[in-house]
Amino acid sequence: MFARSLRSARATQPTIGRLFLRNLGASRNATTLVLVEHKNNAVATSTLNAITAASKLGGPVTALVAGAAPDAVAQSVAQISGVAKVLVAKHDAYAHNLPETLAPLIVAATKAGKFSHVVAPHSAFGKNVVPRAAALLDVSQVSDVIAIEGEDTFVRPIYAGNAIATVKSSDAIKVVTIRTTAFPAASTGGSASTEAAPAADTTSTTEFVKEEISKSDRPELGSAKIVIGGGRGMKSGDNFKLLYDLADKMGAAVGASRAAVDAGFVSNDLQIGQTGKIIAPELYIAVGISGAIQHLAGMKDSKTIVAINKDGEAPIFQVADYGLVADLFKAVPEMTEKL
Repeated sequence: MFARSLRSARATQPTIGRLFLRNLGASRNATTLVLVEHKNNAVATSTLNAITAASKLGGPVTALVAGAAPDAVAQSVAQISGVAKVLVAKHDAYAHNLPETLAPLIVAATKAGKFSHVVAPHSAFGKNVVPRAAALLDVSQVSDVIAIEGEDTFVRPIYAGNAIATVKSSDAIKVVTIRTTAFPAASTGGSASTEAAPAADTTSTTEFVKEEISKSDRPELGSAKIVIGGGRGMKSGDNFKLLYDLADKMGAAVGASRAAVDAGFVSNDLQIGQTGKIIAPELYIAVGISGAIQHLAGMKDSKTIVAINKDGEAPIFQVADYGLVADLFKAVPEMTEKL
């Protein structure tokens, strides 16, 4: 058994100097616009985390729902605690969440509502759309925020999570993306009003062609309570069946390290890490994963970490709560059999 040794960078790393920029604008109460992520008429759990974060800024929270047929999603968002108003933008141009059309909408809504903050989840959706909106607003985006210390002061990880920086923004409009695992999901019980969002330019030279989605009966990787990750030690994509069988027994999702994805073992939608998905499940089982910094940045917030690797010196054991030095091709089938 190995005790977890990765602690808060605030305690173990040299102190990162706080960046305090003089606020040239007059102080005002926060009014926040939250960009709602949704799919197939369902609100993404990442949105619930973003709403919780937005509530910490103080002041009313308005949610922006855009889509070709967003009415059902808007009704669901109106019932989330902490949301005061829902802006609904209905247009075919918003059907596929293209940043070329969503960004002008965000800008139009922000200016019309005179919002001081724009908040979105630091998911693939948020990372795709929000930077373009920040550029159109001519402000600097504050990304991957893990704590909010004030209307203009935010905490975010840097250097793949090995250090923590506290930054203060002087922009009149703060554009922020939220690390969803750092904030609890907002609950239901609200009764927000809904109204049409301001009109925005929907013309674009970008055309949506298609999307390919891998379907699975297993839980979604980003929200699963149990995740099993496979690394280069799996040796081939076919061997991931060992993890799939174990996941089916445990009701778990399956992920992978960047090394496994780069080797072509699995598709990149399973990648966990700094350049993949950031997860924080109740239980994370790392199988054949060495523990590169890039991977640790994506899963170190897991409540319990179990590592299985034949190399007892692998870095993954330094952050694991429990470790098993063994051949994964023997250990994993034994675990599956005993469950």
